[in-house]
Amino acid sequence: MKHIIQAAQFACCLLLLLVLSGCGDTSREPAVANAVEPVAVEQASAEEIRQAKNAISTFAVALKAELTSAMQQGGPLNAIEVCNTRAILIREQVSEDQGLQLSRVSMRNRNPDNAPLNWQRPVLESFEQLREAGGDPNELEWSEIATIAGRRQFRYMKAIPAGGLCLQCHGQSIAQDVSEVLTALYPQDRATGFSEGDIRGAFVVTRDL
Repeated sequence: MKHIIQAAQFACCLLLLLVLSGCGDTSREPAVANAVEPVAVEQASAEEIRQAKNAISTFAVALKAELTSAMQQGGPLNAIEVCNTRAILIREQVSEDQGLQLSRVSMRNRNPDNAPLNWQRPVLESFEQLREAGGDPNELEWSEIATIAGRRQFRYMKAIPAGGLCLQCHGQSIAQDVSEVLTALYPQDRATGFSEGDIRGAFVVTRDL
């Protein structure tokens, strides 16, 4: 798969991105995204990338107030509840308002619905390789326009690094009460054992053109 890894400043609250990586999002993408190999690939425009970043930022800002309030009132347990019940509703609203599809994926996913599609897996692998080579996971992004069976689709991915509050639910040492809630909500959870700076997954934005 041809792709371009771009390094750029991401105007979004990093702390929130770390927390959001634990939310139970169950979004799926259009059927075109499941194709194994695109017929043709071209470079995405700066405007498409700007819109993708804006969608992620809008989602983050909208959820930030609820997560912050939940953490202040009841710690990680309250934050898990907000992620489980509210994150998907906010994501769906942003997707509808901006005419795109916003989701998240991970090689070590918490929710089985967040497993990467065929075209997303090599991007995640590339992010990991760049991180291991010394790259800053906060600056890793990727984009393309793929044509499959005559349909063109814009695709964008932004790495989500682990750290800070994220490690309370995804780290190597998780409080017992938090672990019990996570097990009840996500019995197939694979998203633990991370250290600060690891790549938890990626935000994904797609738009049919």
